[in-house]
Order: sequence, then C-alpha cells, then structure tokens
Amino acid sequence: MHPTIERMMEVVAKGDDSAIAPLMAETVRFLPPTYWATWEGRDAVAAVLGHVGQVFSDFRYRRVMGEGRDWALEFQCRIGDLDAVGVDLITLDEDGLIAEFEVVMRPLKSVAALREAMNARVGRDPRFADLSKALRPGV
Repeated sequence: MHPTIERMMEVVAKGDDSAIAPLMAETVRFLPPTYWATWEGRDAVAAVLGHVGQVFSDFRYRRVMGEGRDWALEFQCRIGDLDAVGVDLITLDEDGLIAEFEVVMRPLKSVAALREAMNARVGRDPRFADLSKALRPGV
C-alpha cells in the first residue's frame, strides 16, 4: 500500500486537520457527499476533513482497493445514531500527495445528518470566512 494512503487511514477519522494537511497537494480538490460542489486547496480541504473526522464516530475502513495513483477505500461509521457506509476515492499526484479526494456515501438519511452537522460546525469556525472562496460550484 502507498505510504500516503496508509497515513491517511491513520489520521482521517481523528479530526486533526494539522495531521491531514501534509498528505495533500497544495491544489487538492475535495468532492463531498453532501452537495454538488468542490472544495479546492490544502487549507480548505484539511479544515473540512478535520470537521468530518469529528462528526463521524465508530469510523473504520473495511476494504482498500487500488495501486499506483488510484485508490478506493470503503468505510463504515456512525453519524449520531445513524449508520453509514461510503467510499473514499483518492487520486495521488506524481509526488504521492492527495490530488483529488471524492466521497460517496449512503443512506440518504445519514448523508443528510452529515450535512446538517457539517453546516453547524463550519458556521461556527471562523476559518471558513476566508476559506469560502475555496468552494467551487459543481462541475
């Protein structure tokens, strides 16, 4: 397994954006499961993933598939009292850093709970006043 993927699996659920940021390319793109838009840039993506790690509980990866630059990591977790499953689709750049991170999840009720929790957290985080320019409409 690629060392960046191994390290990401160790830190992503801890909610520590300072541990997540070094794994990402400066121009990383994050496509969340909660809306049709893209976060761009290391600081913004690390901040978003830091919050996600604090919203999820009982997070664990069930399967890891991939090689080289393309990876799919199947996970399960809880959001409040709801169960969820999903897949992190990760593309590494030529330096082995995360260039693109897309998350797909189900069921819809759990994704809605994630969106509600994330909106509340982001709304209270003053960093997002400056990071909002890193959010791009869906493509």
